Amino acid sequence: MKKQESGYRWVVFGTVLFAYFLIVSQRTAPGLITDQLMKDFHVSASVIGLMSSIQFLAYAGFQIPAGLLSDRYGPNRFLIIGTLLTGLGSLLYSVSPNEYVMIFSRFLVGTGDATIFVNLILILNQWFKANEFVRLLGMISLVAGLGSLAATVPFSMWISFSGWRTTFLTIGIILVVFSYVLYNVLVSKPEKIFKDDSKGKKMAARERESIWLILRRMFSTRQAWATFLCHFGLVGTYIGFIGSWGVPYGIHVLGLSLSEASQLIMYGLFGAMIGGPFIGWVTSRLNSIKKIYTLIHIIVLSSWLVLFLTGVKPPFIVVVVLLFIIGFGSGASSLTFAVVRQSFPMKEVGVVTGFANMGGFLSAVLLPIVFGYILDLFPQHSINIGYHYGFIIPILFSIVGFIGVVIIKEEIVKKTVLSTS
Repeated sequence: MKKQESGYRWVVFGTVLFAYFLIVSQRTAPGLITDQLMKDFHVSASVIGLMSSIQFLAYAGFQIPAGLLSDRYGPNRFLIIGTLLTGLGSLLYSVSPNEYVMIFSRFLVGTGDATIFVNLILILNQWFKANEFVRLLGMISLVAGLGSLAATVPFSMWISFSGWRTTFLTIGIILVVFSYVLYNVLVSKPEKIFKDDSKGKKMAARERESIWLILRRMFSTRQAWATFLCHFGLVGTYIGFIGSWGVPYGIHVLGLSLSEASQLIMYGLFGAMIGGPFIGWVTSRLNSIKKIYTLIHIIVLSSWLVLFLTGVKPPFIVVVVLLFIIGFGSGASSLTFAVVRQSFPMKEVGVVTGFANMGGFLSAVLLPIVFGYILDLFPQHSINIGYHYGFIIPILFSIVGFIGVVIIKEEIVKKTVLSTS
């Protein structure tokens, strides 16, 4: 029996998707306790920005190596190791005695997280046929939104009830245990059911190409850089703000409580959850990724610009609408990987996916740090002015994303949509 025809593939799908859900929730959850960490560890906004960014720095830095290794040796064990590292990082985060241990713990989380998305895509590509895979991309986007959503009101209520250390300790234990579950589902059980796969792996090993040749070809390809820049401008600005300064913005500028500020962020997450499946459906109808993706980049850039132009204390409803639109645009990021999958041979999809994904999280690294430095320029009583000028950063980053979508090669992308619709 082939993997793509077995009922067991749905067990694999559900298991890896649940792991993805847990890990995504850990990307933005620390943003809920930004103010508390500043009080507990007596650190400045710029140090908190570094804490937030170190996770995304590790994530971005390991994207290309993760893609190369997964293309070459298979994705299963790397997904398991990544889940284990994320769990260990969360455990260490929960018991951190100072900011230095906390920074290292977030580095561990980012390292583990770096292996997840690339390997998730490759695992589903192994287990599902092309027409099924395209439909599942929308589900992946939805689960990512649910994971981020869990890190808003549910996590804030849990933290209020039991404290932030207990919350992160529990999640860490769950992830460590679940890494063992993944081993059984992805490695142990399939080796018994599908015994012929090892022959295919040996044949593929003989055809391996030089890593440096693959990297040189990728870095010299306009299409790869286009996807990198698209993700930099669309995903990084959203994740970087939501995961670090979104909740403090609601508290300090709009005068909200922790729970209310978490609900504010939730509107952006709802937008992302709706945006992914909806934009994918519209794109398949219009047979053009570039037209839709260009429109989305223009809308997101305009939203950040309006958020800046509304002044130091914009109306609450305006912020809600703009965050929803920005989240909706971020949901379109799956179009980046639609471009990658059809523009490059399958043996390079992992590394190019990692490179494109690195763009988004490099942006997510830079935004919290620069935003934090801008906030440190203003005294606490006028911090709303600091947030106002901080919005210049996502505006500039969104311009970079717009440049990326402009240089996408339309003729290649049209073949993509026609072949998958």
